[in-house]
Amino acid sequence: MARELLKGNEAIAEAAIRAGLQAYFGYPITPQTELLEWMAHRMPELGRAFVQAESELGAINMVYGAACTGARVMTSSSSPGISLMMEGLSYIAATEVPAVLVDVMRGGPGLGNIAPAQSDYNQMVHGGGHGDYHTIVLAPATIQEAIDLTVLAFDLAEKYRSIAVVLLDGSLGQMMEPAELPPMRPVRQTFPAWAATGAAGRERNVLTSIYLDPPKEEEANLRLLRRWQEIQANEVRFREYFMEDARFVVVGFGSAGRVALSAVRQARAEGIPVGLLRPISLSPFPTRQIAALCERAEAFLVVEMNAGQMLEDVRLAVNGKRPVEFYGRMGGVMPFPDEILGEIRRLAAGEASFEGHPRDRWLQRLTGSN
Repeated sequence: MARELLKGNEAIAEAAIRAGLQAYFGYPITPQTELLEWMAHRMPELGRAFVQAESELGAINMVYGAACTGARVMTSSSSPGISLMMEGLSYIAATEVPAVLVDVMRGGPGLGNIAPAQSDYNQMVHGGGHGDYHTIVLAPATIQEAIDLTVLAFDLAEKYRSIAVVLLDGSLGQMMEPAELPPMRPVRQTFPAWAATGAAGRERNVLTSIYLDPPKEEEANLRLLRRWQEIQANEVRFREYFMEDARFVVVGFGSAGRVALSAVRQARAEGIPVGLLRPISLSPFPTRQIAALCERAEAFLVVEMNAGQMLEDVRLAVNGKRPVEFYGRMGGVMPFPDEILGEIRRLAAGEASFEGHPRDRWLQRLTGSN
């Protein structure tokens, strides 16, 4: 198929439809509203279910109910709307039904603004809702990756009976670039054996998130944990750039990783042996891959559009073996390549430090405070 100029939100919506999406439930919120608008047009046109709910709370609980039938279902929202969905996401995780969520992040906390940010990392990667569970979180850096990861999210959600999240920021949702859409998959006519379909002539399935007996609740939690261990073993995804001889490593995801790559290329042109590791699966996180880099890397630089949320996962992976520095922009402000290049030059000049917390050193440089 030919590449065409596509807008991020619309490309994700069409990719989901072509992946066999059967039902979409959502509520408009900038900067992801175009995704819902595309669904509002295309889903009824194809004879599939589309509902604009009365709120994000309504949307996620509609997703929960539809997911219990074994259908391919999804919702999308942006940061404050995702926060409202957290209880429903926890119920979906506990019931062990597959669902896809697209989060187009904006500036926060609170209502914040509609500019791009990466401030939802913690609530998506580290659970969000109550209880012991994990979600699969995939972070694209291009429109093509957003398309491909949306299709993958449905496959992974079904394979592991889990929640799969496509996590991107508002700039990727709003930008346009050439990309190729996948072929249209047929909507399946059969449903998994575990589903609550209401079909006559077979044993009744009861899907629940409540286990009043504590040993039964623990058993359910252990089942989720064993499944997560399988995901960790098989579903880690990342991209490396210029890492063959890199002595300094930049780590960034999504748009921050994309901007960082421009800075890495500029630094390479100056003769600085720096490379980029861009996590694609934020959960499961490429912990072992980053830890292995400590054997040859002199220092790490984490770049994010937040105050250092992925930073903590990188620090855990490095485990104090090498200095880790941080550079972030917040509130919808995107970093420029020249800003990151300046930080790379600091690494090359030997200014990386073990002293204190990387966030404190960054804040001091940013504000000039002690």
